[in-house]
Amino acid sequence: MAHETGSTTALGHTSADRAGVAAPPDAAAPRSSTGGGMDPGERRLLAATPLHAITALHGEAGLRERFAMEIASFPDANRQRLERALDLAATLHAADRRQREPYVNHLLRVATRIITHYKVQDADVICAALLHDAVEDHATELTPGGGQQEALAEIVAQFGDRVAEMVSAVTNPEYEPGRDKHEQYREHVAASLEASPWARVIKASDFTDNGVGLIHTSGPKLAKLAGKYAPLVPVLRELIARPDTPLSDEVKVHILGQLNRAEERFAAIQPAADPGEPAHGKPPTR
Repeated sequence: MAHETGSTTALGHTSADRAGVAAPPDAAAPRSSTGGGMDPGERRLLAATPLHAITALHGEAGLRERFAMEIASFPDANRQRLERALDLAATLHAADRRQREPYVNHLLRVATRIITHYKVQDADVICAALLHDAVEDHATELTPGGGQQEALAEIVAQFGDRVAEMVSAVTNPEYEPGRDKHEQYREHVAASLEASPWARVIKASDFTDNGVGLIHTSGPKLAKLAGKYAPLVPVLRELIARPDTPLSDEVKVHILGQLNRAEERFAAIQPAADPGEPAHGKPPTR
């Protein structure tokens, strides 16, 4: 995998290229607790603040505090597993950046969104959300000298089969020589999510944080990334709407609305940067 200032991720570009709001530089943040340095009023405000606004205003420390607030009512064993998953993810991605923010911010938003907006209390799903890029980005750190299968075995050992299965479903395999990377990525997403309804939940939150948030980024790769994400919208729309996707109808409507807005944003981005590129399709084959 190619590495720049960060690692190649499940959405297929480096953490330096990830979409998102510009966040202030964060110092290393210790594990947050709901006690923290916040009074009850500040915590109530943080609980009502959108995740990207928390990122811009408070950085990693604020996102950690929000996550800690969301899992405070979980049974002790589940809360401790989630804290271990966050610790592992933060360690593995410590040197990774998502544009100008620590990569762990993305993982915290993906996991927190699943709890708050998707109404999921399943600790396995949230652990998998925190670790969703761990195997693809840092297999050798999980198991020195090993590859993705060995790294998944380590996830099994630490968090169980179900967490590892969901992580595997959202982990892009190594690219095949001669294949178009974006095309291979889209084929993998469609096939893996077809077989794993809970992985659809993780991918929806991941896509929201990356693809839907693409409007907040800039630079020469913007049109290329929009061209990559746009063809995924109908795939995710169909998968999320399925009866076996384990979300309430209300949550599905919320996600489908976000996908519709993403489609509009991609269409706005692409013509402005590359009039010859189709607004809702695969970029022309070179």
